[in-house]
Amino acid sequence: MAKTRIEKDSMGELAVPADALYAAQTQRAVDNFPISGQRMPSAFIRALLLAKQAAATANGALEQIPRDMAEAISQAVDKLLQEDFMQHFPVDVFQTGSGTSTNMNANEVLATLASRLYGDTIDANDHINCGQSSNDTIPSCIHISASLQISDQLLPALEHLVNVTRNKAQQVDNCVKTGRTHLMDAMPVRLSQSLNAWADQIAHNITRIQSLQASVQSLAQGGTAVGTGINAHPQFALHFAEALSHKTGLTFTQSENVFTQIGSQDTAVALSGQLKTTAVSLMKISNDLRWMNSGPLAGLGEIELQALQPGSSIMPGKVNPVIPEAAAMVAAQVIGNDSTIAIAGQSGNFELNVMLPLVANSLLESIELLSNVSRLLADKAIATFTVQEERLVAALARNPILVTALNPIIGYAKAADIAKTAYREGRPIIDVATEHTDMSREALERLLDPDKLTHGGL
Repeated sequence: MAKTRIEKDSMGELAVPADALYAAQTQRAVDNFPISGQRMPSAFIRALLLAKQAAATANGALEQIPRDMAEAISQAVDKLLQEDFMQHFPVDVFQTGSGTSTNMNANEVLATLASRLYGDTIDANDHINCGQSSNDTIPSCIHISASLQISDQLLPALEHLVNVTRNKAQQVDNCVKTGRTHLMDAMPVRLSQSLNAWADQIAHNITRIQSLQASVQSLAQGGTAVGTGINAHPQFALHFAEALSHKTGLTFTQSENVFTQIGSQDTAVALSGQLKTTAVSLMKISNDLRWMNSGPLAGLGEIELQALQPGSSIMPGKVNPVIPEAAAMVAAQVIGNDSTIAIAGQSGNFELNVMLPLVANSLLESIELLSNVSRLLADKAIATFTVQEERLVAALARNPILVTALNPIIGYAKAADIAKTAYREGRPIIDVATEHTDMSREALERLLDPDKLTHGGL
């Protein structure tokens, strides 16, 4: 049997693994919530540890705890962050809705480590949790973790995707392809026009996410139990935000109304909505890539995606568009996470939202998935595909919709007759137009030039 030690909390004694840094309250949570085996995200735990460090710094400066005790707590955080800290945080995502179990997990772990450094007992509640409550710490850490992941991971990944897509657009600017509406042949477009449209989609998503950063970096910390700030120094929130901002390089502030931040998760819901929009954009781009790559013989075959792995366990030589498929699945997951966060956001009952761990887990999963797959889509799909120019030219030559350019000259009805004849007889539109109009072939070649038609106008 595993060795244990006895720890005690306000509910009594409890056996805890002998080598665990945590104590009784964490063990109770482990025993109470054997639900998913899924721990809180490491990005969230990192944010929680940084919050505890900022709280200790603030409390030391405000003389709520001895300065050398505050320094020991800060050193304990730094030590944890340099190691595999997740081994000390076993609490399931599906736990008490306030996240109290995870908050106490951090308090107990830091109390153990900091006491060793301090040379005397540092209490999980009285010292590590000084001036705090799970009810303001966990909502704050949702914002802190999301802010750090957006700044460090998501925005750089999306910007990389934009840059790679725009560079590719420049490389293929001379390629003209059949445009499609309703999946049916339409007027020609330059391949660069399609790619720059994708890039703009992602650029717009970046702007929308950035517009929420100030709100996400606004924190509930200092509100403690219900928003009134009971048991916290009046200057605690200010000192906390300053210490956290100094440590992370981001600008954190206390919310103008901490009651709002504790009782609701509207900011997380709004951010998730923008992540969902980003996912929808990635789904559109992925599907376009899959369609253009389809075939290679019986599909569109306009581009050839980089071959990354065998596509079938039974059909030799088959290669599939695996990166766009993975991106589409990420998009589906993020859209699902948004629904989860919206439902969780409705659980702000009076002074506290009680689905905070679920919000944190779903939000951070969406940010991580979008960050990772955006780089893959850029580097292993968009940057590396090749254009099948012969297929593009052949399809354009057979495209009767080019006759649209003749509408101002011969009228819609006459142009429609020419298009139908070309479809029916499977002939190039220019041959049919030559027979059914009094225009010279030279004039028709000029008017029906696909490259010219991509610039619009008369």
